[in-house]
Amino acid sequence: GIDEITESFAQAREQFLAMVDDIRPQLHRYCARLTGSVIEGEDIVQDTFLKAYSRLDSFQHQSSFYTWLYRIGTNTVLDFLKRRGRSPIQAVEDPEAVTEIAEKDMVRPDARMEQQEISRITHDVLEELPEIFRTVLVMREFEDHAYQDIADLLGISIGTVESRLFRARARFKEKLLQRYPDIAQGI
Repeated sequence: GIDEITESFAQAREQFLAMVDDIRPQLHRYCARLTGSVIEGEDIVQDTFLKAYSRLDSFQHQSSFYTWLYRIGTNTVLDFLKRRGRSPIQAVEDPEAVTEIAEKDMVRPDARMEQQEISRITHDVLEELPEIFRTVLVMREFEDHAYQDIADLLGISIGTVESRLFRARARFKEKLLQRYPDIAQGI
């Protein structure tokens, strides 16, 4: 009766929350990189989870739950970027994340400053790329998604993923050479 339904609902809710906890850090990094903002990334992650929870009945198990959730996140961040239009990305660096990276690489005293500079330059160049290139580049190079995963998440073919990645890398390098020729020489 009603007790069984309540228990079943509670179990489903707990499973959903456990999966959300597993994917939250990766989805947040992904959204923050695409928006250039840690704060906006967190807002988008929250929107993603609310949308997913309200649409649980539409999950048809054609893909993994992770892929389904990531697709909702990708659509949410792309909608956010479209709503914002062509205004420049305001990169808000997460000082804790930079500190964590720097602490792992404290061989030289200036490692933290160098890491912050590389991060700033990367954000500057990424923000100049069109969304379709920035998205696949972030998914592949920063999130380490397989080509098939990117294709599934974006609803495009692997050939399109490969083409966009090729063009994204070329544009990234071109912009890097234009804006930071001293750094780009080593690439």
